[in-house]
Amino acid sequence: MQEMETALDDLYRIENYIDTFAPGHYARVVEAEDLRNSRLVAFKAMRPEHLSDDGTPGWEARAFINEADLLVRLAASPTAVRLYDCGYISAEDERPDGGEILSLGTNVSAFRENLYPYIGQHWRPYLSLELLPRNNSLFYLMKPNSANGRRRLPTEEGIDLAIQFAHFLRFAHDQRIVYLDHKLEHVYWDGQTLRIIDFNSSQLLETGTHTLDQSLLQDIHNLCVGTLYSIFTGLSPQKGSLRPQPASQSEVEARYADVDHLDFGVEPSLSPSLQELLQQGARQEISTIREFINGLERVAGRHGWELPGVHTMPTLRQARGQMRAGLAHLRWGQEALRTARENLLEAVIMDDINEEMEAELRRLLAQINDALNHRVIP
Repeated sequence: MQEMETALDDLYRIENYIDTFAPGHYARVVEAEDLRNSRLVAFKAMRPEHLSDDGTPGWEARAFINEADLLVRLAASPTAVRLYDCGYISAEDERPDGGEILSLGTNVSAFRENLYPYIGQHWRPYLSLELLPRNNSLFYLMKPNSANGRRRLPTEEGIDLAIQFAHFLRFAHDQRIVYLDHKLEHVYWDGQTLRIIDFNSSQLLETGTHTLDQSLLQDIHNLCVGTLYSIFTGLSPQKGSLRPQPASQSEVEARYADVDHLDFGVEPSLSPSLQELLQQGARQEISTIREFINGLERVAGRHGWELPGVHTMPTLRQARGQMRAGLAHLRWGQEALRTARENLLEAVIMDDINEEMEAELRRLLAQINDALNHRVIP
């Protein structure tokens, strides 16, 4: 691919920020349209405060190279977010409006080779990524509107998500890649399919080293503590309400270091076998992702899953079928409520409606909002 600078506006139409509910340390993310193919993307640009006065790249800039490299290596996974383009922009403001761009596609070698020259000119690295629906972000979905509220995934969906995540980690671990940055802000779920974003703190490690073994163990620990505990309880592993987690490299490595026990007292009805598996992960007693998958499959068998080598009773399989059907209807019903709310909102903002009509619309809207705030599925 020929490297050529051009006007940013010739390649991308920049829209609104899409990271306002959980801004990251490294970058800001805006929705954008890639004008070359009319594709909507998540345009992730390094924050300008991470540019150094002496023109040398800091670790935040290097994290962009790292993330692009890992996403190319993980491109065969259906779970990892897609990388479409990477390069450098000259725009000085946090929001990348105007200026010039060097677009390198998915040529990570060229991205790396141009790091020093372009950082030296105070250009910033960017990634153009697959745009995932904000409504599928688990942090966005699970954080309740009320101070004392709490939501969690149904166990059936949580097991499904956990199995998909574990198989993704198996694919990554086989390539010596550890994800590490486990938190709900990075997990997207639509009831059936898991997607994962933000690989800037993930690592490719040397084979046959103690660091690799310890990092694989830490990755499983962080999955159990940082993601799975929250989806099954609606709480942070730091024993509080859900909140955005810090994201610098040192903070990622230290985030769950002191968590070796998980409190399930708030969710006593959760499967004891599932609780014990997550506790083993928290105690760092699960050394490989395959061992964790085996444990998950045994738990799944107790919930009616039919898996190779896992015995489950016919009545449990039948009950699980009814469970899946019921959850599908619940999701459909919640989407219908949201559509109804949009219809009513369109009506309530109309000019010249009388007070009686407005009062009835607002009454219905309040009840719909109450139902959605206390919904069964996040």
